[in-house]
Amino acid sequence: MASFGAAVALFGAIILAQGIGGPAKAQIAVRNQGYVPFSEPPINYRSHPLTDPVALLQKDIDGGKVSLVYDKDRGYLESVLKALKIPASSQTLVFSRTSFQFTNISPEHPRALYYNDDVYVGAVHRGKTVEIISFDPMQGAIFYLLNDQQVDNPVFERAELDCTQCHIAAATRGVPGVLVRSVYPSHNGNIVPRAPQYLTDQKSPLNERWGGWYVTGALAPATMANAAAGVRPDGGPTPIDAPPPPLGLIGKPFDASSYIVPTSDQVALLVLGHQAQMHNLITLVNYQTRIALHTLAGNGAAPVAPALATLPADAQQKITRPAEQLLRYLLFSEETPLGGLDERKAIAASAFAREFAAQGPRDGRKRSLRDFDLRDRIFRYPCSYLIYSAAFDAIPEPAKDYIYHRLLQVLTGEDQSPDFGHLTPRDRQAILAILLETKAGLPDEWRRHAGAKRPRVAGRPENAPAKTTT
Repeated sequence: MASFGAAVALFGAIILAQGIGGPAKAQIAVRNQGYVPFSEPPINYRSHPLTDPVALLQKDIDGGKVSLVYDKDRGYLESVLKALKIPASSQTLVFSRTSFQFTNISPEHPRALYYNDDVYVGAVHRGKTVEIISFDPMQGAIFYLLNDQQVDNPVFERAELDCTQCHIAAATRGVPGVLVRSVYPSHNGNIVPRAPQYLTDQKSPLNERWGGWYVTGALAPATMANAAAGVRPDGGPTPIDAPPPPLGLIGKPFDASSYIVPTSDQVALLVLGHQAQMHNLITLVNYQTRIALHTLAGNGAAPVAPALATLPADAQQKITRPAEQLLRYLLFSEETPLGGLDERKAIAASAFAREFAAQGPRDGRKRSLRDFDLRDRIFRYPCSYLIYSAAFDAIPEPAKDYIYHRLLQVLTGEDQSPDFGHLTPRDRQAILAILLETKAGLPDEWRRHAGAKRPRVAGRPENAPAKTTT
């Protein structure tokens, strides 16, 4: 949405709604920018019918099935979280001034962010708007605003043009998306001019994460969290070629009584960093596949039920390139080690970790892709839980079949390339078994593998003792 200045077009937080009412020239520039052409057929981002969680909730509100309850202290926030099934324990706090409601953001009153597998919600202390990103299975990130003043009929308003000015960038893979940023904030929450800014995902070095965020937990000292940069004596901007400014811990803590829970959970932040880019990659594969097939159909060359091998080489590449990126991210390739956390203490201190893991689904041995490791990696079984999402299931053929085929090659050990060297034979076997028991809609190739023999991974004899995953 419309930025209030170039310095904040790159957020230090998860980029949520940036306000509405931007200038017409900026809106035209968005339509013509050099990213994935989302406005035109076959994507039709602004006109395609939506089935994202917020769109469905609005239908229930309009039909009288659901009512939002207004609270004099927190507005509609808690009612929205309840209606969308977003846990309050997912709360993370951002004190960098990176929202269109920046005047109400400070280290004393950071912006609160909440999320589940499909929706992200942002709220500002004494703010006038609840900011929402809701993921539609076919269209990706859809941006909404909810007026946080009490009215008879609250409405989630779609912000169609302005949000995409900031929410389509190289860091979102060129599609309408969401991302987590790390910045150098000053003691009042403003971003230090010309200081480095970093994208935060599962591959980011710890010492570049969470600048402008509060973090509750043992990981915080290894990151940029809970700290602000000093200001030059003359008050001027940091020179372009200057080293990053030093960070010092903020002396005055935030007012915890103003928030639903008193924490900014480190586990919630770890999962958030993974999930944001996973959502963007799913959307990218979806868009690129639809565009490639649409282009061929315009030339009269696209079959009704296309098999990848029947497509021209350039069309295959447009589909398989983002699909390979998705596969590697799905399996946590190049994930940054966490440095040996005490996983028991981390989970005991995190209500989010316990609620998140409890959602399942689980196989016959009670294993789930939502189980945490938290020693040196986020998850015990490194395959993204978003493989169960409606968005993943909506990936068009032939891309989805290609991803499943490649995933089976990796999990059976047929693909032993270095990109998947972090997966031990035990990891691969566990993930394969979990998916075979819990994932609906697996291709026949997977079922044939399961029927021929019990899940087994190349690289370890079937009866050999398993090694402990670390």
